[in-house]
Order: sequence, then C-alpha cells, then structure tokens
Amino acid sequence: MAFRHVSRVSRLASPCGSQLTTVRSFAAAKPFKVSGDNITVSLDGAFTTHKFDAPPKSSTASKAELLKYFKDMTTIRRIEVAADNMYKAKKIRGFLHLYNGQEAITAGMEAALTPDDHIITAYRCHGTMFGRGGSVLSILAELQGKAIGCAHGKGGSMHMYNKAKNFHGGNGIVGAQTAVGAGVAFGLKYNNKNNVCVAMYGDGAANQGQLFEAFNMAYLWKLPVIFVCENNKYGMGTSSERSSGSTEYFKRGDFVPGLKIEAMSVLAVKEGFAHAAAHCKAGKGPVVVECETYRYMGHSMSDPGLSYRTREEVAAVRAQRDPITRLRVMLIESGLSTEEELKKIETDVKAMVDEASEAADAAPFPEPSALYTDVVSDKQYFARAVDLANSTVVQQ
Repeated sequence: MAFRHVSRVSRLASPCGSQLTTVRSFAAAKPFKVSGDNITVSLDGAFTTHKFDAPPKSSTASKAELLKYFKDMTTIRRIEVAADNMYKAKKIRGFLHLYNGQEAITAGMEAALTPDDHIITAYRCHGTMFGRGGSVLSILAELQGKAIGCAHGKGGSMHMYNKAKNFHGGNGIVGAQTAVGAGVAFGLKYNNKNNVCVAMYGDGAANQGQLFEAFNMAYLWKLPVIFVCENNKYGMGTSSERSSGSTEYFKRGDFVPGLKIEAMSVLAVKEGFAHAAAHCKAGKGPVVVECETYRYMGHSMSDPGLSYRTREEVAAVRAQRDPITRLRVMLIESGLSTEEELKKIETDVKAMVDEASEAADAAPFPEPSALYTDVVSDKQYFARAVDLANSTVVQQ
C-alpha cells in the first residue's frame, strides 16, 4: 500500500480543553500506510546526521503503542497544568519549570529504552520522572514538599529521583549533570552492563565547559552515553541564535557522532533514540542527540515567556506542530482511533490527575525529624584508598 497523506482541516480539542485548528497538510502528519492495527509512518526529513548513519526512514507502531504514547503525553501535559495551578495558588514555592510542548521526547525516548537503561536530566524534570515510572501523586506531592513525594518532600520541582528505575534525577546546576551522566556510563561499562545512560541538557546549557570535557572523556573511553540537547529554542529568555555561535548542537561533539531529531514527533524520537542506543550498546562510544522541540510556557513561572517572542509564534507552534495534536490527527485520519476514544482517554487522565492533586493537597509535610534523615548512611561502605590493597570497608 502506498503512503497516504493527512490533509484534513478540522477543529480538535487540545489536551488542555481549548480548541486547536489543524491546518491542511498538518505539519506533523507524515505519510502513512495502515495494515490491520499497525501503522507505518514515513519519517522523511525527521533526521539530520553528523558522522553517523541515519536511523530508519519509517516507523511502524501498533494501535496499542500509539494510544499509550497519546495517554502518556496527555498525562505529562496535565501534570504540568496541575503544577501551574498549584503554583499560582501558592501551594508550590521556589522555582517551577514546566515541560508543556516537549512531551514527545519523554514518550519516544522511553519507548526506545529499557528500564535497565539510565537517565539523568536537568531541572525541567517532571515529565522525565513520570516516564521513568513515577506516579502522578508522587510528582505532585513532591512539588508541594509533602512527605509522600518521590523525594520525601526534600527535592521539590528540580530534584526528583527514582532509584529503582535508574533515574538519577533532575539537577539544578546548569549542565553539571552531563559529566555525572558520563560517570554513570563509565560505571555501566566498568561493571559490564550492556546498557546506556542518557544525559539530558537544554540548549541554554550547551555552552557549558563541563559538557565538552564529558564529550572528550566519553569518546576516549567509548562510554555508552547519549548526550541529549533538548533544544526548545530559548535558554531562559535568550534565543539560541543570540546565545550560540553554532546552533547545530548535534555537531558540537565534533569527533563524536551526532543526530538531530524532529522531536515534536513521538515516532521520530522513538526511532532516533533506538538507533543511538544500539550504537552505544555495540561498544562504539557516545552519541550527541539534538531534540528539536519547543516550550510553550516561560523558562520558569517567573517568566511570562512573551518578552522575547510573540504570542503569534507560540500559537503557530501549538496549531501546527503540537506533539499531542499531531498524534491525535494521525490516529483519527488513519482510522486506528476515533475522536470519542481519544476524548475518553483525555477525560480519564484529567480525572486521575485531579484526584492526585487533591491527594497531594491533603498529604502531610515531613516531620521535623526528617531533617536528620538521608544525611549519612547507617550501612557499611567501601572506602577506596590510593591502592586497592589498602582500601577498606567502613563499619558504621
């Protein structure tokens, strides 16, 4: 069957309840062909490479997989809507960085990785935490500093972790997590684990010196690490064109292979990450991946997000490239789903997030005694001396 193009003009409900007008030949809608409950979508133009073989030019997924991606992205969007409301109600204090618009990165990346792979990211981490298995309640409770939060109320928005699922957290120091990610990858190689570490950072962190040091060490030691630049076009309030001598972030590793992904497509992200992970797990060393995306909100809640870009720019991306809407259009136009089925998913997700929000509101704060926990270990640990013979196990 030949690929068929989506070319419908319609009005579809967005995951936040507003109406989005899709344009003819919706920018997200790639040619596709359907066979039973499976769809094969062309990814022509979705990838640009640097010293690297290109990923497949198409992606095949089942209806069940696509509905999972739709639900996961809708859930992340709803989490951020709930967080926005909590912040405005002064239930969340401090910084809050929202992920609206970038959901396809988490959904597609997790589709390509395994639970035994590792991830470390920056402070825009709520979606990544959800992708690594964090419950909606544990995320919303952590945002409020509650004891049932994923970091027991001690981490807040920027420091969420899931040790059981190999998520090394959000990190508040700009770019510092990239070197830590290289260290995680070193540990995987040292312990003969055939897994990969994904070290994520934003375009605003792409000029940090420790990133280039990590590139160099990872290349020399052939570490299984994927350095991922989430290029949402603005580092705080500065456009990438004004902050970077080169905006081709996937080429920044120079001697390190690079891959640029059109990351408003969940299937492109899935195939791109699968390709990069296979390279790393084959012992070929690191890859620099640039995920070209867009954030709808300001850098943080203190930033309206409109002093350095226009409302029209943001509205155009929402209307033509939104990752959730583009998947919705494809599901409906392909006949794999209906507006009614997708609306029910959205309704169920909203109800689930609303319920979690209420539970987070009602949850208790940590007891004062919690100040003294998670500070020192009560278990024996290994202390490495200069030479192994003089190293020891310290008993508590």
